[in-house]
Amino acid sequence: MASGRFISLEGGEGAGKSTQVKALAEALRARGATVVETREPGGSPGAETIRDLLLTGAVDRWTPRAEALLFAAARADHVARVIRPAVESGAWVIADRFLDSSRAYQGGASGITDDDILSLHRIGSGDFLPDRTLVLAVPEDIAEARTAARDGDRPDRIGGRDREYHRGVARSFARFAEQSPERFRMIDASGDASAVTSLLLQALTDLLP
Repeated sequence: MASGRFISLEGGEGAGKSTQVKALAEALRARGATVVETREPGGSPGAETIRDLLLTGAVDRWTPRAEALLFAAARADHVARVIRPAVESGAWVIADRFLDSSRAYQGGASGITDDDILSLHRIGSGDFLPDRTLVLAVPEDIAEARTAARDGDRPDRIGGRDREYHRGVARSFARFAEQSPERFRMIDASGDASAVTSLLLQALTDLLP
């Protein structure tokens, strides 16, 4: 696996992204790949500092535009210091969220236009995009049960937003996948973890050497 690749896992709260980042990374390592696991917001020292600003405090701590700017700044540092160098060195980078989360959460669900989010990405990260974006989709009741089991009574300030907000996020991810089928794959993440990992690998078949 000499060619580096960048794969992002997306989806709403409770979709199982963090679990699947680790499982997919292990599966790729078993095939001989060098794999870097990372996350957003965060992934580099500067971006992790911004993560604390974004995910703590009151739900209305930031306006939607301020929040979008903070995410774009964190992503710019993450791309420059971690993702792009790793891919250029031949590694596979597996990210728990990337640009499309900003499009879905700060764009579609918070009312900022998609063009605005994409403009921030052009300025901050030079339009750098994943080779493949895997959207983990689960029914609302399963997602809520998983989130409650994970977070209890203390979700972060974005995860704690109301049900209609998260429905808007899910609609946005589905729309992105429909608009850009060459990059996106929708994955049924309602099954057990090993079955979902198998589906993710199948969705990467054309990228594997």
